[in-house]
Amino acid sequence: MSTLIVLMPPRDPAVHSQEWQLPELPFVLLDKAGQTQRAGRAALGLLPKASATVLLIAARDLLMVAATVPPLKGPRLRQALPNVVEDHLIQDSQTCHFALDPARLADGKQTVAAVDRGWFRFLVEGFRATGHRNLRAVPVARCLPEGPGVAGAAATPAAQAGADAAAARASEGDEAAEPADSAETAGGASVPVTACVFGPVMSTAPALLPDMGTSVATLAASTTASAPGALLELAIARGPSAEGFAVPAASVAATVEALAGDASVARYVLTGVPGEPASAAEKAALAATLPGAQPLGFETLAKRALACKFDLCQFEFAAQPWRLDRATLRRLRVPIVLVAASLVVAIVGANVQWLMLARQRDAINTQMTELLLNAFPKTTVVLDPAGQMSRQLSQLRVAAGEPSPDDFLVLADGLARSLGPVPANGIAALDYHDRRLDVTFKPGVNVDADLGKRLARNGLALTQDSSSGKWTIRSAS
Repeated sequence: MSTLIVLMPPRDPAVHSQEWQLPELPFVLLDKAGQTQRAGRAALGLLPKASATVLLIAARDLLMVAATVPPLKGPRLRQALPNVVEDHLIQDSQTCHFALDPARLADGKQTVAAVDRGWFRFLVEGFRATGHRNLRAVPVARCLPEGPGVAGAAATPAAQAGADAAAARASEGDEAAEPADSAETAGGASVPVTACVFGPVMSTAPALLPDMGTSVATLAASTTASAPGALLELAIARGPSAEGFAVPAASVAATVEALAGDASVARYVLTGVPGEPASAAEKAALAATLPGAQPLGFETLAKRALACKFDLCQFEFAAQPWRLDRATLRRLRVPIVLVAASLVVAIVGANVQWLMLARQRDAINTQMTELLLNAFPKTTVVLDPAGQMSRQLSQLRVAAGEPSPDDFLVLADGLARSLGPVPANGIAALDYHDRRLDVTFKPGVNVDADLGKRLARNGLALTQDSSSGKWTIRSAS
């Protein structure tokens, strides 16, 4: 089972939803053993297909807070989540999609994530329309390495004050969500912070000069690390909460220090991203924006995404294999047409055969009726030609003095000729009624298994009643 992991760009708040465009996306394709098969950048329609697809949602697009969630499920939980984090939202809660982390924190709270519903639908439907049916979306901040004591801890008011100051200086912040208020989770102890620079900001604005899109992207990638005013994507994870910012390269270190406050900081720089600066000088310039940062490989980040259990595709975005989108219908068009044609042929063939058999039945009934009327012209009503013919023949035999096949004498004579090794004096009783002969053998008489075959050769049928031990003999005709 192969897995495709794709790093998604953050939403540009200045771009209208009708103008959203996805650039070439960095991806890595892993096999079922977790080994890298392919890595690179590709447009959405050219991404390789895999059994499962994982989207890494940018930290700048998500609000993640720890909150007490009521014990609800399904639609009722979906209606309650906006009220849980409404105080932390800047935009209208009705325009946000909410997801709940299944894992509970040490204090019983759960992490709630909020993302712009229109942007999230744009991403999910875009991938599903291109054939990526088994789709998951995880917060990229949850895929960062955790320092000691990160999970489940709380932030200090001093750290939050620094976060508010740095957030005010961030030039490209997302209006969908504001940094989580750590006063709700303050426990008097500093929470270790994980900070990661993801490289240049990927733009989702439409290209004004499509023919020069490749050269512009290459120029931006080559100058981002060295240009002090260039914007870098920064993610800050503090316990269950996470924030994302677009920060000038010269302000990355100061922003991290302000957000962390007096907490310890684990610093990382994402490396090995396809299409990002590849030379040693450019890598050094990017690492210099966050002194003391450790390299975090893109493939390592992708493999950590496989272990993340926080799937943002919940409620209306949950995977529904029974629903067929347009792309799937296009792929299944030929098989569906063949199945429909087979059903039509089967139905038409069954009806044609039924009509043919019905005509044969009517012809046989007509022939039997004619035969009955020719043999017995006085018959006025014909309901069952075969039964009426049999009864008329029986009446003629009786009138001619011939015994009927089910008379007592005929049945007894056939039994006598069929006894074979069974002694004649072994019969205890003969009882004739309803045109059948009931035979009771004496105790100890051995009736061989071939008696039924001998009776069949004489035109008789044999059945045995296991409860009473009686043998019933009838005429086979």
